[in-house]
Amino acid sequence: MTRRLAALALAALFLVLAGPAPARAAGYRYWSFWERQGDRWIYATEGPAMARPADGAVQGFRFAVSEDSQDASRPRGTTSFAAVCAQTPAQDGAKRVALVLDFGTPADAPSGETPPAARTACARVPEDATTAEALAAVAKPLRYDTNALLCAIAGYPRAGCGEQVSTGGSKPASTGKPTSAGEPAGDDSGPSVGGYAGGALVAALAAAAVWQARRRRRG
Repeated sequence: MTRRLAALALAALFLVLAGPAPARAAGYRYWSFWERQGDRWIYATEGPAMARPADGAVQGFRFAVSEDSQDASRPRGTTSFAAVCAQTPAQDGAKRVALVLDFGTPADAPSGETPPAARTACARVPEDATTAEALAAVAKPLRYDTNALLCAIAGYPRAGCGEQVSTGGSKPASTGKPTSAGEPAGDDSGPSVGGYAGGALVAALAAAAVWQARRRRRG
């Protein structure tokens, strides 16, 4: 009986350990939106159509494949408001916003497209303008989807918007398409196969214990 119980436990344990291979992680190809604070890029908490930067702000956009805000690629290089807007004088009733546009790497580019070189621009816009309006002033054409997700800056990329891309990793994929703030929405996953197999292990051991107790009573 001991051998049979051990065999049942071993079989159930095998179900847990030999479950399916980890799923390939999935990212999303999209423009992420950043704000410069001191010497760091901080992932923006609202979309460019909602953000209203102050005069002297530095904001950045990076095109890349990312799983979420924790994984997102920052705009590359260092810059400052003074460096970007040195040739753009202040005006009454207007503000200046320094924009950093990083079109990403060839590895993140859609098939058949080559990312333009990164560049900066100083947008002089009305005092109540949003980041989206500042961006439109210096980097047309822009393209948005029906959910206000920024799809293209200066016409790049030509097509697509937040599409899912396999990244080849083992991290479980998020299933939410990027939001208008540029971050994939959360995912509420159900129980894993490993959880079901763990339940099978407990059930198998319990059944074996009951069977052994009944046999002893009959004996």
